[in-house]
Order: sequence, then structure tokens, then C-alpha cells
Amino acid sequence: MNIRSLTRGDGVVIGAAALLFIASFLDFYSATGGDLPSAWNGGGLALPTIFLVGFVAAGLLVFGRVQPERKVLGLPLIAWGTVLAVSAAWSSLWALFTCPAILDLGPGAILSFIATLALAGVALFGAKVPALAGPLTPEARPAAPAPYGGQPQPGVGYGYPGAPEGQGQQGQPYGNTPQPVPPYGGTPQDAGQQAATPTPPPAGDFSPFWFAVPVARPLFAEDGSPNPIAELAPGTWYLAVEQRGLSTLIAQTQDGRRGVLNDTSGIQRG
Repeated sequence: MNIRSLTRGDGVVIGAAALLFIASFLDFYSATGGDLPSAWNGGGLALPTIFLVGFVAAGLLVFGRVQPERKVLGLPLIAWGTVLAVSAAWSSLWALFTCPAILDLGPGAILSFIATLALAGVALFGAKVPALAGPLTPEARPAAPAPYGGQPQPGVGYGYPGAPEGQGQQGQPYGNTPQPVPPYGGTPQDAGQQAATPTPPPAGDFSPFWFAVPVARPLFAEDGSPNPIAELAPGTWYLAVEQRGLSTLIAQTQDGRRGVLNDTSGIQRG
């Protein structure tokens, strides 16, 4: 189970389930001169249609996030949790409208509606709201290793922009600018033109790097199966271990699973 894949929306789901559990012990309806039983003590249909359905929906939403490959009757757990969350919210709203005229709404009915509404809202729109799609427990940004043969960063060592004053190019007098060495039989002008022309990297040269996705994106199996094996969550860093084509990466999750990321648009490199 990959706990780090939980988002802030999943935290709202867990909080809504806790609020729904508290509401189940409060009076669902109230009357003048006395209170009626809670959902656990003769609450009628409120217990199975609102509270129990809401508890199952919250469990499916959270468990489906950490185990995205699990399915029931061909549908992901998150899809089942979304349907049950909307059903619980509708039943709770219906209970508010059908309150008998001789009774008043109790704290259990009001709190259960707020909790199920939060469940349904996160299930439907959690992945589309950046404030909810972010990771629940942000992790430290890893330092990406420099590729083999890479150049030092600016400001590090002698002779690079940002070096302390008084430190010139290594092996050169202070204040002098090193000149490019002309090729054999050439002129200094030819050497300057050669230095100004960047050398393209060799084909197939790829170095692993860390990256993050802007929105949740599926990770498919390397054998070409259409069913995703995981879902990459925004705010979490993943390792790109191989590149296939121009816009396809082989990514590795924190729990060691590898898969194909077809949509690499807008990714942030570490």
C-alpha cells in the first residue's frame, strides 16, 4: 500500500467519515418535550441508506487511492466509492426534505448531510481542484543527480559566473578571457565559429530524472494492457527510468512499480 499517494482530498474524506460516525450517535430528529433515538437505536432507513453507505463509500475512496489496480466487476474502487457517496448525499438530502411536520431536524440529520455532501464533492471534483489534488503528506524534493559528463552549476568553483571576485579562470591570469583553440590548419575565426555551434547530444542518450505531474495521470503496464496499474498523483516525485519515442516515459513509483506514462505534457522535472 502506497500511503504517500493519498491527497488532501482523501484527508477530507477521512474527516467526513469521522464526522458521519459522530452524527450517527446523535438524535436524527427531535420533538418538543423530548428527543428521538439516534440512527443506531431505531433510526429507520437512515442507518443503511445514509450512514452505512457513507462509511463504505469513504473506505472505497481511500483504499482505491492506495490500491488503484484493484477492481470490482471491472470497475475501479474509486468509481464504486463515488457512486455510493452520491447516493448517501442524496438520501441525506431527502431525509431533510421529508422530515415530518410534527418533528424538527436533529443534529444527527444536519451533520450527516454536511458529511455526505463533503464525501460526494471530493469524489466528484477532488481530482480537478488543485487544493484537493495535492499530496496529503508532502515529501522533500529529491536532489536530481547530475548526468555523467554534465557541466558544473553556475557559481560553483573557479571560473564560472557568480564565483567570488578575484577568482578567475583556472590557469589563466586574472582578468584574461581564454580563447578557443583553433583546429589544426585553421584560423582563430574558425575556432570561434566552432565553439559557437552547439554539439547535438547523441541519439538515445537518456539520463534518469525525477518528475512530477500537474494533474493525476494513469500509469499503464509495459505489456500494452489498456488497464492502468497505478495513478500518478500531483505533488509526488516519480523517477523516469527510460524514454520511448518523443512523448512517452517509463516511470517508476515509490513502491517500485514500473509502467508507461503516455501523457508527459506539463510535467515538472526535478
